Amino acid sequence: MGQLCGRCMQLLRDFVAFVQRMSSDLVHSVKECLILISKCSCLKQNSSKNRQLYKPILQPHERVTAQEFLQHIETGFEMSPLGKDPLEALRTLAFSENPGLQQSAALYYLHMSQHMNIPLPVEHLEPFYALLRSADLEVQQMSSLSLVNFLLEGHKSNREAIGAARGVTPLLSLAKSYDPRVQQNAVGAILNLTQSEKIQQVLCKEGALPLLALLLESPDSEVQYYSCAALSNVAANIQHHKALLRPGDRFLLRTLISLLSSSVDKVSSQACVCLRNLAVSADIQAEMVAENVLSKLCSLLASGSEDVRRASIALLWILSQHLHNQDTLACAELLQSLGMLLLVHKTDPVIVGHTACIIKNLSLSKNRQRIMESRCIEGLLQTMLSINAQEDSLRYVTSCLAELAKQEGATLHMVQWMDEHLTKCLVRLAGQLEHTESSFQAASIIQHMIGHEKMMLLWKHHIGEIQAYLRNFLTHREIRFQQLGISTFCRLRKDPEFSLAFRKSQMAKLLEQVRQQTEETQELLKAAICHEDS
Repeated sequence: MGQLCGRCMQLLRDFVAFVQRMSSDLVHSVKECLILISKCSCLKQNSSKNRQLYKPILQPHERVTAQEFLQHIETGFEMSPLGKDPLEALRTLAFSENPGLQQSAALYYLHMSQHMNIPLPVEHLEPFYALLRSADLEVQQMSSLSLVNFLLEGHKSNREAIGAARGVTPLLSLAKSYDPRVQQNAVGAILNLTQSEKIQQVLCKEGALPLLALLLESPDSEVQYYSCAALSNVAANIQHHKALLRPGDRFLLRTLISLLSSSVDKVSSQACVCLRNLAVSADIQAEMVAENVLSKLCSLLASGSEDVRRASIALLWILSQHLHNQDTLACAELLQSLGMLLLVHKTDPVIVGHTACIIKNLSLSKNRQRIMESRCIEGLLQTMLSINAQEDSLRYVTSCLAELAKQEGATLHMVQWMDEHLTKCLVRLAGQLEHTESSFQAASIIQHMIGHEKMMLLWKHHIGEIQAYLRNFLTHREIRFQQLGISTFCRLRKDPEFSLAFRKSQMAKLLEQVRQQTEETQELLKAAICHEDS
């Protein structure tokens, strides 16, 4: 960022001085006006009958308690923060009508919440709730922040105790506060409470769900995020879906979908998570699709935030599982987005795994031609070169490609992208023994490509490796591996070079052994069936 020149700096100084003069003049004018009004005789009529406003008076015992409590804070906190004496003092101060004393108690709780790693005893909850109900803004701010700290991960006992001891009601009141800090702290505390399924029941009973849904429309992005995250936790429990999605009222669904367009990444990401947790039925998914969720998710796939990309692709994966959504999802816009996503983020196992599953789900319908016209196949093939063999996502990629390869048109499209690197990668995957599903799917892709001249030339560079995995397949305990091995052998044997190699390696002898085992198995099965019939 550049620096201001001397002329601009002087203009800025002049403007600040002008604003200061204007502010000073305005304040002076307001004071003069108020003084004149206060001196007017109209305000002095019936002055003898004027009622005095109530001001809380510091009682003697409160003064003593405050002094002793201050001394305890200065000298004894580290030794006995939860002792009997500070507890009695906290009760006195918390239930006082004097805001200053309540603030002292709230400050003590805040200090405890920041420095204690042990659960808050139940007997300390009563004065704490009194502070949560205070009308003083500073007390609300400190006590609500303390509550957030007490409910942090690892303090499960605090969540259970606070939820079971009337702590939810004052918290919901604070969540409606007009003070941003109080409201953020209160909603953040509610979020922490939703970590417990038991407290979720209490929150639902106390009316937290409608409040959290309304807070999604807050102008404060922090409040939006905490509310959305709390609703996501509740929505993860299917028994609450009826309360969240009341028939005839889809306010929550529409609001969450609108939040997908939020400029704040964590808000749009959390909205995806909440929608994913709610999308358990075909009806709810149909409503999401009808509310134009697809175009919003397409935009999120191109986000610069990893969390947003991952959350949006996970929601799309859920939507792609239902047959009725597949035609809508298999549009050119989404398929192009999925292809680009694979090419750009081919090392991200979450992105790759979910995207491969989506493409496979869509390929089961009549939309394979659209998939071939996109960059999805290119993206899937390129990810095989980038994803570690240990990753589950590689299994999803090979499974998707194997499914697509069952159609000749898709196989032709794959062959166009094949080169020596991809050929070597497929043969290596087929030959590795550690991950059997990836091995089987890679071998299946190879088998479908055998009839193409380009591929035969490429396979001939790996005759030895192909023979090795075929031997493993023919002796595999699973029938499907044996059948795939035999089918691949038969197709490759038509090529003179492969035929010669097979003869030299005595593959025919191995096939004969498999045949004999198969015949023996058939004889045993016949005997078993005959015995059962008799």
